[in-house]
Amino acid sequence: MNAFAGRTALITGGARGQGRAHAVALAEQGADIVVVDRCADSESVPYPLATKADLQETVHLVEQLGRRCIAVEADAADRRAMDGVVATTVAEMGRIDIAIANAGVSVAAPVHEMTGEVWHEVLSSNLTGVFTTIAAVAPEMMSAGFGRIVTISSMMGRSAAPGLAAYSASKWGVIGLTKSAALDLAPHGITVNAVAPGNVSTPMVHNDSLYARMRPDLDHPGFDDVEPIFRTLHGQPVAFLEPEEVTRAVLFFAAEQNAHITGTVLAVDAGAAARVSA
Repeated sequence: MNAFAGRTALITGGARGQGRAHAVALAEQGADIVVVDRCADSESVPYPLATKADLQETVHLVEQLGRRCIAVEADAADRRAMDGVVATTVAEMGRIDIAIANAGVSVAAPVHEMTGEVWHEVLSSNLTGVFTTIAAVAPEMMSAGFGRIVTISSMMGRSAAPGLAAYSASKWGVIGLTKSAALDLAPHGITVNAVAPGNVSTPMVHNDSLYARMRPDLDHPGFDDVEPIFRTLHGQPVAFLEPEEVTRAVLFFAAEQNAHITGTVLAVDAGAAARVSA
């Protein structure tokens, strides 16, 4: 239970959902935590994003485990802000060993109806934010000769679906970025790997906007109306995965002993990856 004792982990999108699950699990195993979230809604995203209260709840959960936790309100796509997060982390924690580029959004719209604002929001949050996180933490990790960087792609990072042009493009991009960064940082004791989740039970999936797109034949579709459709998107007959299932893959990549696993993608998608090419 102390596999990450003495380590510091930085997690973007850490206010709720997968990011919170990663923060709590790493703290349970001894790590100190830095969580980053912009804690603001976007006009281009049709569901509520994380709040300041969400971010503070993550801090509370980590501190209950006896670990230190810093919370920073910042946009992961803002390079100056992320450089500041890294500087704060080093100043207060003394080091940064693990970075999980988890922040992201999902907006469903056919490509011919998608606005430039929506495209920019999705690519900025899901791809530029990953680049910025890697670029910001890399110099400190290079100086230490050690680092574990984990990016969050998606099953849509190796496939496609109607209405998900921006999301798929961003998540395919995360995989290419991950592999390139792994090669750039390989000489410095730093690994860079991606997790590709399926449908994870978080507010990104459970919201009225997405439910309405899944069941346009209904006025106000609910969970029971969309659950059978979500089930068909996986290979196994399950509609949703829990955030903790993704966390287990993140912990695997973050482990010190997995020094020679880099540039890889691990699907945690209930078999959806079996439908795409190797």
